[in-house]
Amino acid sequence: MTTAGPFFLQFSALSDVGRIRKDNQDSGYAGPWLLTVCDGVGGAVRGDLASATAVQALRKLDGPPSDDLLGQVAGAIHRANDRIAELIDDDPALNGTSTTATVLLFDGAKIAVGHLGDTRAYLLRDGELRQLTHDHTFVQSLIDEGRITEEQSRTHPHRNLILKAVDGIRHEEPDLFELAVQPGDRLFVCSDGACGVLSDDKMADILRSGTTDFAAVELVRASLEAGSTDNVTCVVAEVVESAPDEASDPLLVGAAADLPRKSSSGSTRSRGFRGHRSGDTGEIDPVPALPPDLPSDVHAIPSDPVDPEAARYAPRAPARHPWLKRLLAATVVLGLLWIAGALAWSWSQRQFFVAAEDNKVTIFRGLNAQIPGIDLSSPYEISDVDLDNLSDIDAEAVSDGIEASDLEEARETVANYAALQEPPAGEESGG
Repeated sequence: MTTAGPFFLQFSALSDVGRIRKDNQDSGYAGPWLLTVCDGVGGAVRGDLASATAVQALRKLDGPPSDDLLGQVAGAIHRANDRIAELIDDDPALNGTSTTATVLLFDGAKIAVGHLGDTRAYLLRDGELRQLTHDHTFVQSLIDEGRITEEQSRTHPHRNLILKAVDGIRHEEPDLFELAVQPGDRLFVCSDGACGVLSDDKMADILRSGTTDFAAVELVRASLEAGSTDNVTCVVAEVVESAPDEASDPLLVGAAADLPRKSSSGSTRSRGFRGHRSGDTGEIDPVPALPPDLPSDVHAIPSDPVDPEAARYAPRAPARHPWLKRLLAATVVLGLLWIAGALAWSWSQRQFFVAAEDNKVTIFRGLNAQIPGIDLSSPYEISDVDLDNLSDIDAEAVSDGIEASDLEEARETVANYAALQEPPAGEESGG
């Protein structure tokens, strides 16, 4: 077991519901070993519950880590996924809920990062800001392909279409990597309510200033002032060489702090945010501490009315038996193809043309066309008109095929050629 390393974290966390949404679907946590933000997906199917459930599972990482940092992070994300799966099994109305997750686990010398979705982690080092995570979104794929710019992605109509999330069903593998830290580094984890509206220069400018508390409050305020229409959650930590004079209690913010819970004498604090509408830097209020886990009956809370958030993100969770859905879809497609084929065959059998069969002028039923391996026509009536008794021009026309609007017209064509045929040589009438 690794003991405390040479460095420590000073941290702060803040979450705000924003100016548009009525519920906070974000959850965040900051402690001496762990920083994480989860952005709930699902709106009416309780994205707030998904993010809170994930953070409650992830917060168990906040303790002196083992040597296998990445294994711990990956395991915690999978456990969060399993916990959401249990909620869905208990209450099928929650099917479709999910959450993003960005997790930073600290061991005193480095951080291990786990990531799914479009929440982000940044590193400010020597005054320069660097984005650590890579968004799992549709617009990010367009950026990667060079089809749009980062600036264009901020206003793209599908900018919030998520390709990976913790949903209790898909068991997506998170991005995992490690990064060494040094004194003075600032770590910033946020929901897209912040990074979706703030430029890198603006975020870097705020992160360079003041304490971590000041930076967290200013980042939330700046996001709201920039017109963010989403919930905003910001977690900021600074790597320092000596332990803080007074150890800070872990911070739990957003939906994880707001959901109904039992009273506890624990030391976890929650932060609320006031003052952004009047333009000041806000005020931090303590609230009662939280238990280690959400109560087991939280999932029974009635779902909220339909909210635009329900249609804002993807992916939507598949049915519990996706193979059955695919089988039904395939059956429908095959049925439609069979009906289309039957209609096409029925129509073709009402088509006629005149051509040659065994050197005889013949009426064919079907289409005057060829597809390798498929017969589109068949002889219908073979006449006694021999091609050898027709002129070269007439014989060539018959060989190429002569279209007819119906069977009667085809028979008239054959009769015309019968009248035009010449008797074989030696059979002319003598004088």
